[in-house]
Amino acid sequence: MGAMSSTSRSAPTVGFDLDMTLIDSRPGIRACYLELSARTGTYVDADLAVTRLGPPLADELAHWFPADEIEAVADLYREMYPAYAIEPTLALPGAREAVAAVRAAGGRAVVVTAKYEPNAKLHLAHLGIEPDAVIGGLWAEQKAVALREHDADVYVGDHVGDVRGARAAGARSVAVASGPCDAEELRAAGADVVLADLTAFPRWLAAYRDGEGDTEDLDAARA
Repeated sequence: MGAMSSTSRSAPTVGFDLDMTLIDSRPGIRACYLELSARTGTYVDADLAVTRLGPPLADELAHWFPADEIEAVADLYREMYPAYAIEPTLALPGAREAVAAVRAAGGRAVVVTAKYEPNAKLHLAHLGIEPDAVIGGLWAEQKAVALREHDADVYVGDHVGDVRGARAAGARSVAVASGPCDAEELRAAGADVVLADLTAFPRWLAAYRDGEGDTEDLDAARA
């Protein structure tokens, strides 16, 4: 990856994943899957499903529904989602502060997620997290399209798919070990930096802006 310009680092554009990066959506998604099971009569192991958040909804539904039903079931899930998943979902520690740190640096915070965009926006509004833009429906390398469009210097995510998206966009990959992938997996996937969670991000961002964040020598902040 080429060196970032000093101007870019002084006011960086930072992309963030949503589920298990900024928000803990497991309680809400679990509730939504339980209701989906009740309405469709098809068993979904909601407790298992919430351990593997990240990939598109259709990937999870494929474990439980025939292929020719997935599109309709996905539509039903998305329709139900606001009533069951928004209220129980919490901001993860450091989420608001991470977005605020980017803003305080004069930069832009952009959320790029695989989640259905209208529901992603509902989560952020409910929790008072205010990015500059929200782009939904993109997973793994697809996220590079939005990251390049917004000239993102950094992409922060909890999944190896997020690492792949960052690398495809030529952005620095900052991984947080707050989701289904542990620190070892994230490093093996090619993350430039691995933090335990977003509480460490403002300190990392300050070091990055000073040209020091590439070394990943913030021992107290690492996963």
